[in-house]
Amino acid sequence: MLPSAPRCKICTSPFGPPIGPLLRLVGKGRWPGNAKYCSGCFKDLYSHREGAEVECTMFFADIRGSTSLAEAMASSAYRSLLDRFYATAADVLVRHEAVVDKFVGDEVVGIFIPALAGPLHAEQAIDAGLELLRATGNDGDAPWVSIGIGVNTGPAYVGAVGTQDHVEFTALGDAVNVAARLASAAGPGKLIVTDAAAAAGNLALAGHERRQLALRGKSTPTEVVVVTAKS
Repeated sequence: MLPSAPRCKICTSPFGPPIGPLLRLVGKGRWPGNAKYCSGCFKDLYSHREGAEVECTMFFADIRGSTSLAEAMASSAYRSLLDRFYATAADVLVRHEAVVDKFVGDEVVGIFIPALAGPLHAEQAIDAGLELLRATGNDGDAPWVSIGIGVNTGPAYVGAVGTQDHVEFTALGDAVNVAARLASAAGPGKLIVTDAAAAAGNLALAGHERRQLALRGKSTPTEVVVVTAKS
């Protein structure tokens, strides 16, 4: 009954004026992990460092050649490029109902969990990957930043972790590590999807390259599908 939209998708608390600014003072502002939700709905999870093992889809996007980029441009210009990449990736992830886990150097990490992204979380992640490739120009020959993306579906611990003084919402486990390795292995303009994510995401395999990757730290090869956004 309180004005006004937009609102938290869980508790419907308003973010807009005149009530939204007041609710921010009591911890009901937008949640950093996804601005469609309010921080108040995740308060207990953070205060008790709670979480659960769930089937989810992990998303890692890396800038290709970032070391050479940083060497060739002023640090302020490099920071501006990273900020643009972070903002573009976060916008895509949030619109596909992901949790924006973290920005780490030249990398953006997202988590697609059933509670937020729905049962088709793998499909959401693959769609987000293709959209991010297009948004960064990787569907053509002159991207404004060259990126590679890894997507994997599997069980992971998802929740709040850390110390009493510093708590983060994140995901842990083998499924997370695999997605990170895939992003490192992805060439410019490539989205690498594990067979598990492809099956869960109803990805049509016809016309896509299949590979077996020997990922660092894994005892057996990982079956993957390589997808591009180029027409």
